[in-house]
Amino acid sequence: MTAVLVGMSAGVDPAELRSLAANAGAEPAFLQVHDPALVDVLTTVADRGTSDLLLIGTGWAQPGPKRSWLRRVAAHWLRSYDGAPTVRLSPQLLAAPDAGLLAAAIAAGGSPMTDDAAPLHSPAWEDVPRHRHQVLICRGPRCSALGASALTSAFGDELRRAGLGDDDALITVTGCQFPCNHAPVVTVQPDDAWYGRVSVDDVPDLVERHLVGEARVEGLALPRERSPARRSAEYSDRGPGL
Repeated sequence: MTAVLVGMSAGVDPAELRSLAANAGAEPAFLQVHDPALVDVLTTVADRGTSDLLLIGTGWAQPGPKRSWLRRVAAHWLRSYDGAPTVRLSPQLLAAPDAGLLAAAIAAGGSPMTDDAAPLHSPAWEDVPRHRHQVLICRGPRCSALGASALTSAFGDELRRAGLGDDDALITVTGCQFPCNHAPVVTVQPDDAWYGRVSVDDVPDLVERHLVGEARVEGLALPRERSPARRSAEYSDRGPGL
């Protein structure tokens, strides 16, 4: 049996998960943001001829999707892979990045899955969200090394305390946003507000003053100079709307 340790949350530390998986002889995979994606790992392992797979989701990094999302994505893969191996699902998400807990989960095994879980598409996910702000948390190499991994959970916790949901402020993890000397970097759109050296302790102020009060937090704000607008030669020759 091949075990696959799956990072569920965008806030999970990929290096930590990969190390934990390697020490246990498991394959690392991620449900979102980081590579390798779960479906790619399932295909790679199945192509090697593995007949039995165990999926163990991580639950220590928040906010993260529920275990049902692991079942949903795995079922999608089962429906698309011809001659898929047996896929088992651990009954609980791993509560901490602990080698002993992972070893116990692998030893316990899991229940075989079927491919009849809910599909990836749903009428409930058709509409573009109505959020006023989108908070972009940089997870480039420098930002991640300087503490950005804790910011996603901190923003989620603070938004809940403020009574805000996804329709108010949408939290999104990104790759490098470029002003790396100011890491960790957080930007708020469409306000074009850039914040640098953001720590967990700064998050309540950012939520209260900017996301609720619509005022920039000057002590963290970075100067922003826009490049002049450029139009392609093709656009200039043809004119707008042609």
